[in-house]
Amino acid sequence: MFIHDGPPGDILLVAPHEVGLRLDHFLTHHYPGHSRSSLNRLVNSSHVLVNGHPVKSGYRLRPDEMVMLSFPATPAEELFPEHIEFPVLFEDEHLLVLSKPPGLVVHPACGHAQGTLVHGLLYHCKQLPAAAGGRPGIVHRLDKDTSGVMLVAKTELALRTLMADFKDRRIHKIYHALLLRCPRERQGRIVQPIGRHPVDRKKMALRPSDGRYAATNWLIVEQFGNGWCLAELAIETGRTHQIRVHMASLNSPVVGDGLYGGAVGRGSLIHPERQMLHASTLCFRHPVLDRELRFTAPLWPDMQKILEALRAL
Repeated sequence: MFIHDGPPGDILLVAPHEVGLRLDHFLTHHYPGHSRSSLNRLVNSSHVLVNGHPVKSGYRLRPDEMVMLSFPATPAEELFPEHIEFPVLFEDEHLLVLSKPPGLVVHPACGHAQGTLVHGLLYHCKQLPAAAGGRPGIVHRLDKDTSGVMLVAKTELALRTLMADFKDRRIHKIYHALLLRCPRERQGRIVQPIGRHPVDRKKMALRPSDGRYAATNWLIVEQFGNGWCLAELAIETGRTHQIRVHMASLNSPVVGDGLYGGAVGRGSLIHPERQMLHASTLCFRHPVLDRELRFTAPLWPDMQKILEALRAL
């Protein structure tokens, strides 16, 4: 379990079912968004401590031990402002709400040293509070090809408050997705733990025995002549690839999501250039003004165009 989350680091308590795990396996379970090699580098550089002491990646964890992990700050010269367009839905001195374009990576990572949303935020905001791993202002993420509403902190107080609200599930998120096939039920809830795929490290998978709790609610809004459907999805947790994994497990993958079985066949009249997943609505309490806010990002034009084509079939 986490007993602290956010800058300057994370502290995790070894749970009973994690006793005996190798440290590197423990870390990949808790940090599915990071590669095993990057986590091993943190271990080797003493950015991961067990009960305050550096250990090897193969160290076997013992009952009630405390694992402390800190992400080294990205050198300032590696993060520079870039003019990147994104619609702003709301902004004050504490936070920014935007609609992320599809194809835009949220923060720098391997293969994406520039041209990310973070670079664009630095251009737009000039100054942002530092976050773990060189992700200033970032309190949550969307996949590269997922469009829609995102929340950014502009002050240290907003950063810490919003990160805690996400962790404690006080922020409500609604998505819309085109699914390749309709689930058997028009609406429902799937609760299945999610963790890193045991073979393909680029993927996540249902991991009933060692995954992290994940819950997704779906409602079919519209059905189309080619068998596709439009679904509204409310997620109770925010696991990596959660909607994509959960809906694929129901044999209803997101249209255009080749990683999880949503690739469109050659015979289809419609061929999306990305996964048809959009973060529509975000509801949260303002970290300073203490009032409820709700923001909705309109469907991105490419997804809206495909919807119109489906309705014309």
